[in-house]
Amino acid sequence: MNWCFMVAARRLRGMRPRDLLLALLVAAVWGANFVFLHVGLETVPPLLFNALRFGFAAFPAILFLGRPRVGWRWVVAVGLVLGVVKYSLLNGSLHAGMPAGLSSVLLQSAAGFTLVIGFLALGERPRRRQLVGLGIAACGIAVVGLRIGGDLPLGAFALLIGAAAAWGVSNVLTRRAAPPDALRFMVWVSAVATLPLLALSLVFEGPARDLAALRAMGWPEVGAVFWGSVVSTLFGFGVWGALMRRYSAATVSSFALLVPFFGLGFAALALRERPHLTDLVGAVLVVGGVLWGARATRPTAPASDIPAPALAAVPAPVVAPVRGLVAVPAPAVVPAPGLAAVPAPAVAPVPGRPATPGTVRNVTGHCGDLPGSAEFDHGRDQVAGPLPTR
Repeated sequence: MNWCFMVAARRLRGMRPRDLLLALLVAAVWGANFVFLHVGLETVPPLLFNALRFGFAAFPAILFLGRPRVGWRWVVAVGLVLGVVKYSLLNGSLHAGMPAGLSSVLLQSAAGFTLVIGFLALGERPRRRQLVGLGIAACGIAVVGLRIGGDLPLGAFALLIGAAAAWGVSNVLTRRAAPPDALRFMVWVSAVATLPLLALSLVFEGPARDLAALRAMGWPEVGAVFWGSVVSTLFGFGVWGALMRRYSAATVSSFALLVPFFGLGFAALALRERPHLTDLVGAVLVVGGVLWGARATRPTAPASDIPAPALAAVPAPVVAPVRGLVAVPAPAVVPAPGLAAVPAPAVAPVPGRPATPGTVRNVTGHCGDLPGSAEFDHGRDQVAGPLPTR
């Protein structure tokens, strides 16, 4: 795994210490979110908790952030798939007995689902290394599944894998939407998910159970909702979006791979979860498979390296003379007295790299598998994984 540290060191070399700490803080916040989900779901039903979390993430922030800057069909689609389906399955899995720390690890298998769905829906052909990484991650899931039937309920395990699959679908949708502002997009996605979640909670969990849960909510449950809506969504995606505007997407997205390690650590400290040996082996395989597959992603060539032979090869158009008009020659440019023509400085070639004729200089712009995981940086490195949505 030495290559992981070498790649990470090269990517983090240009980050300011403050931004590095902020990126680590966001990863820790998203890892701790699994613990707060566990705490909140002890009292509040899964669908109702999901509705409260997304409701407070959307309002009143939606009144100050403005429109999402993407097509409404993408906002609605991601809101239903991510907010309603993915998080309902995740909350249901935790409520059914899935350990919080292990959930943070297995949810990373969404990168594999994103790869498969991208191939089936968009025709994106995966590289051989990505397929190997997918196979390694699948082996990790199988190793964790060896505990099914003991203290790991089959239903909880199946719900979590379904949540990872739904996250893979939302990653592909988010990549097609390409939102320029992660925070604004997530706030509108939260708004779309709120009303359907409330309706589903009333139908499947019942008004009586919902009212009883709201009356029984104490400070731990209120804190869990606050953490998920304000800290994890508003603060987390606000900082994440700011970092994406300062650094390449590949640099920022690498911090999302720290989330499962924070999740395991916080679950062990706060919930006294003691992972089994199979959990640890499976976690290493899942995260290792995602890392191995991420190595196969090649960043898009920056604009400064794109050859532009057309800039020099296209001749000036020939203008036919108009009858009755006399052609006027262009005036000669007379150099100012005392000034000599200064030749353009010669640029020494970089050792080991062939010279590229005629290049367009640094035209970059932000436009997102991490998220899902969606490319949010079209002018620089593409994101190898999904946009993180914790």
